[in-house]
Amino acid sequence: MAVLKTENLSYVYSPGSPFEKTAVDNVNIEIEKGEFVGIIGHTGSGKSTLIQHFNGLLKPTSGKIYLNGKDIWEDKTQIRQVRFKVGLVFQYPEYQIFEETVYKDIAFGPKNMGLSKEETDRRVRATAEAVGLSEGELFKSPFELSGGQKRRVAIAGVMAMEPEVLILDEPTAGLDPKGRDLILEQIKKYHRTFGTTILLVSHSMEDVARYASKILVMNESKLFCYDETAKVFERAEEISQMGLSVPQITRVFNELKSRGIDLGEEVYTVKFAKELLVDILKKRGKLHD
Repeated sequence: MAVLKTENLSYVYSPGSPFEKTAVDNVNIEIEKGEFVGIIGHTGSGKSTLIQHFNGLLKPTSGKIYLNGKDIWEDKTQIRQVRFKVGLVFQYPEYQIFEETVYKDIAFGPKNMGLSKEETDRRVRATAEAVGLSEGELFKSPFELSGGQKRRVAIAGVMAMEPEVLILDEPTAGLDPKGRDLILEQIKKYHRTFGTTILLVSHSMEDVARYASKILVMNESKLFCYDETAKVFERAEEISQMGLSVPQITRVFNELKSRGIDLGEEVYTVKFAKELLVDILKKRGKLHD
């Protein structure tokens, strides 16, 4: 059964006014438990509005959202519980840090859930380790940390609530390449360890290609496609026409294909390209173990 499902979901900003705008238009998707989903789309495509529906921050203008088969708006008094089950990390989440220590900031969510001191402590330490924060850093002021460390503290604060679904909206925005790779590797490790459903919103097709098992593409408020990563990149030309940049390695192999060198696979990561070329060269006797 899908952990998240939308049924004819639409959302209109400022309805009935001169500023009326349809941000999400009749979207139908089913996201299975344990998936790592990349969400991409140009600025204004509707992707950020879409994810804010998944934990009830926005209420649909029309249509429904289901969490584990239950309409999240069926009982409005339960929407707070939905937000514990579907955690959302906004862009630049470090701006929302406010506690005296890293430990207290990570513990804020679990304490609000009414968990015991012992369970809160377990979750704080487990998620701190998951995002690469040391024991010593837990008792520092978060404002003594680097930008990347503060970002990890903020992400850990949502992880500590142990949501069934973790949504991250551009979690690497503004970070240098090293900091970006570190956070993405830790998110992937968290996914492997806990099996949590991950939704990663990103402008970087390279990042999405490297980490996501499925990709959801939004275009002009509509769902363009939702499929396995390889199948989405089979539509690289259509994606490019939307103003989205496909991974550089995909462009290289598509150019080879246009020149008559078709290697028979959709290539979207450098690692996969290397493995494919090595395999082809071995089969042709051009490379030996």
